[in-house]
Order: sequence, then structure tokens, then C-alpha cells
Amino acid sequence: MTVEPGTRVLKASAGPDAAETVDAVRAAAACLKAGGLVAFPTETVYGLGADACHGEAIARLYAAKGRPAFNPLIAHVAGVTAARRLAVFDAEAETLAAAFWPGPLTLVLPKRPDCPVAALALAGLDSIAIRVPSHRTARALLDAFGGPVVAPSANRSGHVSPTTPAHVLADLRGRIDLIVEDGPCAVGVESTIVALLGPPTLLRPGGLPREEIERVLGHALLNPAPGETDDAPLAPGMLASHYAPKARVRLDATAPREGEALLAFGDAPAFDGTVLNLSPRGDLIEAAANLFSHLRALDAAGVTTIAVMPVPHEGLGEAINDRLARAAAPKP
Repeated sequence: MTVEPGTRVLKASAGPDAAETVDAVRAAAACLKAGGLVAFPTETVYGLGADACHGEAIARLYAAKGRPAFNPLIAHVAGVTAARRLAVFDAEAETLAAAFWPGPLTLVLPKRPDCPVAALALAGLDSIAIRVPSHRTARALLDAFGGPVVAPSANRSGHVSPTTPAHVLADLRGRIDLIVEDGPCAVGVESTIVALLGPPTLLRPGGLPREEIERVLGHALLNPAPGETDDAPLAPGMLASHYAPKARVRLDATAPREGEALLAFGDAPAFDGTVLNLSPRGDLIEAAANLFSHLRALDAAGVTTIAVMPVPHEGLGEAINDRLARAAAPKP
């Protein structure tokens, strides 16, 4: 394939032990470690990968996809041992992991207190979506990288999910660093998502049928309750509340008032109170990477109100302002 400067395509299609496969995987792992964006095949669809612990890489991923809001992303890991480092597994989670991993099943679980995945990838939530893919190239890449990789579908937001490298190029040519090519995806639809934050609940139908999961569990999966799809996604394919601070959030503040904390952007006014700056240099990628962690830190300071300076609405600013508007919405 001929690719415009800025996006390389490396083949990994001559067999798992072929030299070109090893070279492609090593190059992709190095790109991820440097904060780059890599499209790679899974058994479901091609994913757009970024280091799950690198906030600015994840912000660039959102920008490349043109994602309209900061939805939680699925963390892909090499195996269940790696998954246990990120999330708390109960007996049912262990049962489903043993039965269906590696494969097209994503589990939404409580995150561990020491989970290293960036807050932006989790959309500020205390849960994490995890999957262990079965595709040989995906598994080789995860082994070579040695950590979790977030990988939503490698397409522009709202477009049809990609199942071939040509689909990825059509949407993301010149917007990402590297594509690892390994033919078409076998399953062709996204993973099934099951939440285990209470009774097992099917959040998104996908490549693993509901009936197979219910057979292993020995009981039916619940569906999301009415009203749980009215706000922002808990996981891809399901809507529920994102993290919102306990403190009141006041938007478009030109200066903080007495008793408030300040969430700044760019040049901040002189202020003796608690201040965190999303990006002192006014960079939207840096601001996106810091958004959720800064909200949590200011909330933990115990203030009653967080004053937020204006953030431009272009590019990632649209998603940042969407999240801030949700945080500022009246609470029940």
C-alpha cells in the first residue's frame, strides 16, 4: 500500500514466526512506547492503539478519531495476570475470563486503587473495561509492549468500524503513525461487553453471543436499567454517568472567588487559593490528558466550588467542554 507521509504500513501477514512479523511488532511496540498511535488487527475489528498509561497519547487518539466526548476506552492486555493488575476480579469475573479469554469479551470491573491506566482513558470512572484479544498479531504486540493498550476501533468517530487495513487508511491516513497489516478480521464486529459491578449486565452485544456467557454463568445476564442510557458512557456501547465532582463547578470563570479552587487554562490570574492548570501553555492535548485527574485533585481539596477558566471549543476543546458541562450540571 502507498501511504502519505506520516502513516507507515508494516505487514505482519507471512506467519507468526516470519521476520517481517517480528519487525512490524517491534516497530509498533516502540511507537507505542514513544507515545505514538498504532492501528493493529484484533479478531473483532482493527483497533487504534495508544499506551493506556500515557494521558497525552490518549488525548491524541481522541483527536485522531474526532471523538465527540471522552468515552471510556477498553484496555487490551496480554493475559489474565496482566488484567488482575488493573482490576478487582470476583468469582464470576474469574469464571468468564477462564472461559472466554483470549477472545471477543470485554469485562467492566472495579479498578484497583493502584491501577496505572490514565484517568482520561477511564473517563474519570472507578471502573475499567478490559479485554484479552486472541488475534496472533495483537497478542504479539501486547507481549512486546509489556503493558495495557487502549484500542477503540481504528476509524473516525461515527464511521463504520474497520475490518481491513484499507478501511483504516480510508479514515485515518496521515492522522496516525503506523498500521500493522495482517489481513481481514475474522469476527468483524466489536467485542461483547459485560459489566460485573453488581449483577452481571450485558452492556453491548458483540462477537460473543449472550447465550454462551449465560451458559457459563448459569443464569441470565441483566440488561441496563431504564434511564442508565441517558447521560455519558460507562463503557463503549452503554450510557451512564461519568465521574462528577462533589464540589459545584462554575464555568467560564475569569477569576476565582473567595473560597473557590481554580481550574485554569493558559495564563492564570494571580490567586492565593488552590490552583491546578490544565495546560499553562494553552495546549488542548495536555489539557485533555489532565482533565479528570485535576478535577479529582481539586475535589479532594474539600472546596465547595471549582471555578473553571474558559477553554476554547475547537478540536479537543469540544470534548473538554462537554465533560465540564456535565460536571457543572445540577446534581440530584
